[in-house]
Amino acid sequence: MFKQVAIVTLFILAITSCARAQKASPAAQAQCKFSDGKTITVDYSSPRMKGRKIFGDLVPYGEVWRTGANDATTFVTTANVNVAGKSVPAGSYTIFTVPNQGSWKLIINKKTGEWGIPYKYEADELGRVDMKVSQTPSAVENFTIAFDQGCTLTVSWENTQASVQITEGK
Repeated sequence: MFKQVAIVTLFILAITSCARAQKASPAAQAQCKFSDGKTITVDYSSPRMKGRKIFGDLVPYGEVWRTGANDATTFVTTANVNVAGKSVPAGSYTIFTVPNQGSWKLIINKKTGEWGIPYKYEADELGRVDMKVSQTPSAVENFTIAFDQGCTLTVSWENTQASVQITEGK
């Protein structure tokens, strides 16, 4: 009897461990490196579309979104940068977005370490900047944040991508 209980217990522990290992929104990272070696690193959780309508439904239009899942998305830069013309000193920040059907805003916030929602950090905002919005060539199942060679930050999910140019400041 003891052997059977031990085997069942081990089986349950193994299943639980596998379930934890397969998070619905796994951690992801995007990084851009400037020619002088300074970097921008964005850490976020990457939810999956799973057949759902995302923008305008799961992620409502006109409301602040944590830009991913779980903890709020972090933006750490070792360089002073310009984000769409907004000066951002080297440091650690949290980024949020406000998606709309034809326009998005990127929010750069000085408060770090929050869960992500509800958004109650207006007083800590460094600024809000416009993002360019376009359709993706095909559906994007996994929410993705990426940088191109020129450090343009792009957010892609479902059939939408929003991007903003980031350059190294002085």
